[in-house]
Amino acid sequence: MSAQAERSGSRFLYAPFEAAHARIDANERVAQERWAALDYRLGRIEAGLEQLDRRLWLAVYGVVGVVLAEGAAQILAAMQ
Repeated sequence: MSAQAERSGSRFLYAPFEAAHARIDANERVAQERWAALDYRLGRIEAGLEQLDRRLWLAVYGVVGVVLAEGAAQILAAMQ
C-alpha cells in the first residue's frame, strides 16, 4: 500500500509546505526592492536639499552684498 492510501482525512492537512518557502523568498525580494526604491528616493531628496541649500546661501550672500553696497554708497555720499 502506498502512503497516500494509509492516510485518512483531508489531503490539505498533509500537504507539504514548500509554498511557504517560495512565499518567504518572494516577500524578501519585494522587501529588497522596496529598500532599493526608498534608498533611491532618499538620494534624490538629499540631492534636491543640497541644491536648495546652495541656492539659499547664494541668496543670502546676494542680500548681504546689496546691503553692504548700499551702506558703502551712503558713506560715500555723506563724505562728499
